[in-house]
Amino acid sequence: MATATKEKTSLLANIRGRLEGVNLRQNGIFLALIALILFFAATTPNAASLTPGNWSNLVVQNGYILVLAIGMVMVIIAGHIDLSVGSVAAFIGAVAGILVVRPLEQDGWDWLPALPWWAGILGALVIGALVGVWQGFWVAYVGIPAFIVTLAGMLLFRGMALMTLQNSNIGPFPDEFRAIGNGFLDKENALGAALGFPPAFNATALIVTALGVLALLWQAINQRAGRVKYGQPVEPRTWFFVKLIALSAMVAYVGFQLAQANGIPFTLLLLVFLVVVYTMIMNKTTFGRHIYAIGGNLHAAMLSGINVRRVNFWLFVNMGALAALSGVLIAARMNSAVPKAGDGFELDAISSVFIGGAAVQGGVGTVTGSMIGGVIQGVLANGMNLNSVGIDSQMTVKGMVLLLAVAFDVWSKNRK
Repeated sequence: MATATKEKTSLLANIRGRLEGVNLRQNGIFLALIALILFFAATTPNAASLTPGNWSNLVVQNGYILVLAIGMVMVIIAGHIDLSVGSVAAFIGAVAGILVVRPLEQDGWDWLPALPWWAGILGALVIGALVGVWQGFWVAYVGIPAFIVTLAGMLLFRGMALMTLQNSNIGPFPDEFRAIGNGFLDKENALGAALGFPPAFNATALIVTALGVLALLWQAINQRAGRVKYGQPVEPRTWFFVKLIALSAMVAYVGFQLAQANGIPFTLLLLVFLVVVYTMIMNKTTFGRHIYAIGGNLHAAMLSGINVRRVNFWLFVNMGALAALSGVLIAARMNSAVPKAGDGFELDAISSVFIGGAAVQGGVGTVTGSMIGGVIQGVLANGMNLNSVGIDSQMTVKGMVLLLAVAFDVWSKNRK
């Protein structure tokens, strides 16, 4: 009996030793994503979830949620929450409609000339940042909890969206504006025709995918080498390369599928740009380190001299700007500004962050993790739709996924 117990203990110790340095949060959700893709590939009629058109729709339909998740993960890492982002997105979509289209039947706006599409987008983003200034002021300088401020904002800006649109829709938008949410890079495949590529494959998409895979490999290997150089903990070498190869294969596969559809969506290019920029902000800048410090231990951050009020203020300004960008993407995607746009998006963004490995207490989370969490939600909803699962069952499944993700976070913390 003692021998069996000793062997069991030795086996567990061996497993722990092999998993030492492995981030269970991040790697667990990555494996869950792969499992989910394989499950729906086997269960959807004629493997409909793997068709090029479905991959293209998946990217475009979930782009605005992923944009919200980028800002939301920063807010949650700092120990706050933002319940207003869906309403802000709807309000900014309405603002974009007024600035760019401004139909004459919208009473009260006939004094405002229609702006060029690019000026309308810039104006909408500025107004979104001002919304963030409003909410950041109450949170950072008045001291009202973010939950209360953004709950009020959810009602306030939904009402302002309804008032701005006068309970009607505004559209259509100019083609250039619509391209932000529905456009594709070199959709006509002019480069492919010039290079003699088969018409079934978009050459620009293939080249961009190849460059993206090379950039991913270089970044991951370079980052690991840097951590080793400075004596920081790293994942086991075997696990690192297996995961890197799997991730690169997934990116290459998705890019290959997009090349057989309409090409690389502009939404995807925008998302990649935002992920790179905000990952650098969170990992390489003083502002990002201050966000982690505030979420990890507020009192220690204050004692160390961090200007907590200023950091919190700019967090919500940033969230307002990203919510505005999401609102622009929604309006471009729908080719119309509608009063009900963004309904429930705040819950999707928050779920993406927690599924992506962020801690409930703050101080833990990554931009890439929130992106994977958002993709998991998108793949889940897409697969259930293809399998004709009812909305009631979909909501039940999504709720269970969120609950299990948070339970895993709590288990991981207690394990340490």
